[in-house]
Amino acid sequence: MTRAYDPFDADRPLAMRCACGRPHSVNDHVQAFGSAYVAGAEPSSSLVNNGSMDAEAQRASDFMEAALVKALFPQEPVRRAFIKAVGRRTAMAAIASMFPMGAMQAMAQDKKPLEKTDLNIGFLPITCATPLVAADPLGFYAKEGLKVTLKRTAGWAVVRDKVLAGEFDAAHMLSPMPLAITMGLGADATPMVMPAIENINGNAITLHVKHKENRDPKNWKGMKFAIPFDYSMHNFLLRYYLAENGIDPDTDVQLRVMAPPDMVANLRAENIDGFIVAEPFNQRAVFDGVGFIHKLTSEIWDNHPCCAFAATRSFVETNPNTFAALFRAIVTSTLHCSEMDNRKAVAAAITGPNYLNQPLTVLEQVLLGRFADGLGKVRNDPNRIDFDPFPWQSMAVWMLTQMKRWGYVKQDINYAQLAEQVFLATDARKRMAELGFTAPKSNSKTHVIMGKTFDPSKPEAYVKSFAISKA
Repeated sequence: MTRAYDPFDADRPLAMRCACGRPHSVNDHVQAFGSAYVAGAEPSSSLVNNGSMDAEAQRASDFMEAALVKALFPQEPVRRAFIKAVGRRTAMAAIASMFPMGAMQAMAQDKKPLEKTDLNIGFLPITCATPLVAADPLGFYAKEGLKVTLKRTAGWAVVRDKVLAGEFDAAHMLSPMPLAITMGLGADATPMVMPAIENINGNAITLHVKHKENRDPKNWKGMKFAIPFDYSMHNFLLRYYLAENGIDPDTDVQLRVMAPPDMVANLRAENIDGFIVAEPFNQRAVFDGVGFIHKLTSEIWDNHPCCAFAATRSFVETNPNTFAALFRAIVTSTLHCSEMDNRKAVAAAITGPNYLNQPLTVLEQVLLGRFADGLGKVRNDPNRIDFDPFPWQSMAVWMLTQMKRWGYVKQDINYAQLAEQVFLATDARKRMAELGFTAPKSNSKTHVIMGKTFDPSKPEAYVKSFAISKA
């Protein structure tokens, strides 16, 4: 028996047609004779172990392998000469080392029928949502057989409530939100999962232009700041930054929860002195001449998590194949957006009224990292925002320590267990590998925030190490 397609046979043309040599396709042969294989020939090996496959799966696997080799060697004499020169096994090993055929074929077999194809996904019009939003105009959802309707939403509480009510199948969320919802903070306790981070960095502390000479946070007592949500990296990073400068965020300043799209207008009206929020609103304040960028959040914690893709655990359990397809689309989009060469096209794709509805100039300054800071300088910082989907469980533990530090959580927390339940690092690693992407080998690591190392294995000691705390 021989395979329908054998790209490593140097003595037979790779015609991508029936292996019997007759002028018909493999499908025609199967319909006529019941098999795509020719009796009497020796079996051949491939890049993957296909022994457990049925005939139909074997043909699909062989075709993928043959198509790859055909793409690498479009000139038939070159393919045959290469295999004759190095030998069949060496050729197979060389190509397998560069292209994860096993993973590609496993992923193809894993694409089972979707339980649900029409999905409503909520998002806020901020650059943190770039991968989730860009997956629509760039075709990543459609490629997975999904028809996604993106629902632009004004505030995070609305996102949370619509997810819990089932109006949104999944959503763009602040990365601490799935943890908070799972614990019943601000809403009825509902198990959530967070399989992928959408962005890292991508935020700033912006002050009103009247504070250009008031850059030392030690002098900020009595000032008013807007934050987008209690359970946000923005809240935790601003609190951390203030406390490290001797300012108690609960007694020395006022923190007001405010929808991100409302922050620039409130800064212009001087209802607030500043805000910490995702882009493009920091850059929009500079663009409108009402604010300046005091500090990028990457200068507080470089490569910190911000927003994420999340869903209820019940949605995942009810729609596992749909969830897997959604994950593939969003992770592929996230890694596409992480490439700087793609950023200009991404900015153009998401600028319109159905997406972020912002001037293209503003989005390009954020995504490309070359921007005016409102202080008369043009800065170049390619890491101003980046996109990395891996959901480090150590990041979840850090968020939980800040909830405990500032009194959002009174009870004891099983930090590692909760992080593992919500931040699906192990699942993300598996699915990223299926897509041919490299994921970290560990679920946790240490992080450095304002020069202080956070060890996720010692969360309680970390909570107790701060001079300003409510714990």
